[in-house]
Amino acid sequence: MPETKDKTMTLAEAVARFVADGSHLSMGGFTINRNPMAAVREIIRQGRQNLHLYAHSNGQGLDELVGAGCVARAEIAYAGNGRFAPTCIRFRKAVEAGTLAVEDYSNFQMVMRFTAGAMGVPFLPTRSGPGTDIVNHWGFSQALRKDDPALPDAKLKVVDNPFGTWHGTEKLVLVPAASPDVTLIHVQQADADGTVRISGLPFADVEQAKAARAVIVTCEDLVPAGALNDAPDRNHLPGFCVDAVVHVPFGAWPTACYGRYDYDPAYFRQYAERARDDERFRRHLAEFVFDAEGDERVTDLVGKDRLDAIAADPRTGYATKLDRR
Repeated sequence: MPETKDKTMTLAEAVARFVADGSHLSMGGFTINRNPMAAVREIIRQGRQNLHLYAHSNGQGLDELVGAGCVARAEIAYAGNGRFAPTCIRFRKAVEAGTLAVEDYSNFQMVMRFTAGAMGVPFLPTRSGPGTDIVNHWGFSQALRKDDPALPDAKLKVVDNPFGTWHGTEKLVLVPAASPDVTLIHVQQADADGTVRISGLPFADVEQAKAARAVIVTCEDLVPAGALNDAPDRNHLPGFCVDAVVHVPFGAWPTACYGRYDYDPAYFRQYAERARDDERFRRHLAEFVFDAEGDERVTDLVGKDRLDAIAADPRTGYATKLDRR
């Protein structure tokens, strides 16, 4: 059996080592599902600034990072928390205030961009986009693109099909590769070497991880070496793709982690009320981020009753009796 490398570390160590001011940061998960929330809270605690954020369709993690003033620019398809906030509240406030620059793409285009980054090619072609304002409206100025060598010189390019009308297509949209400095994902299982297994939908997490220069994985279970070898077809990332592994049970809370716990509707209702007011939002961060001493006290803040209420049913993977109102 080949020798494995122990990549386990604390969350504070992982963020300090791989996330710097101005980092291009990618975040896994989808709306209110499997956001790397423990990592988000640690980034806020460490006071990171001027981050450039990439996401497929994210929600709570994006909103708290933006609300805490950590993010200067974002390239995303969607930012929302379902019915609790069809558009993320602090995200919207920042855009309206002009403190957050946003380049928007479709969901499929973002997947293509991460896939291009993972493949090591500068762009990929797609038929997605013509006829929409995504093609016409750009969020980043040419001056910004010129000043930051990590940005492409164009949002996208519409080009003629080099094969004429092959496959019935005259025009193609070329979307630039997304190659973040670091990607954060939360998963159900990982070992110390960085082998990762995701239960349920993986969303765009695998492409985001493979596109990044460094990957931080937080996990519900840190399993012994070799434990994930029994069914390698169920693994999503090999160890060589991962740089840091952090054991953080409930690391996606208040978002859902399929098979373990559902999203926390009580938190999202409370958050939506607090996020609309600047002072209440500051007090919210004080309670759930800065006063939480890492993530050790989060479960104490939530309480056993709420954790029991969102516990996943082993058959469905969701909390079947959860009051979602």
